[in-house]
Amino acid sequence: MAVKIVINNNGSYRIEGEEIEIVDMNGNRYNLNGRTRVSLCRCGLSKTKPFCDATHKASGFQSVCEAYELPPITPKQ
Repeated sequence: MAVKIVINNNGSYRIEGEEIEIVDMNGNRYNLNGRTRVSLCRCGLSKTKPFCDATHKASGFQSVCEAYELPPITPKQ
């Protein structure tokens, strides 16, 4: 199963897939203990960053995103 990322309106980024790998900027892996679904914080207020702890609900965080097409990739010169 391919990894799927769902942008939840007014909430987290939900990542679903059989082989999810999340690493920090140094390449160190977060141990997900076999999870096939995790939610990442989008509001910036979670106490368990980068993972969501639902703080967005109490903070009034709002962000509604609808899918759109990105422009074509510009070739490097």
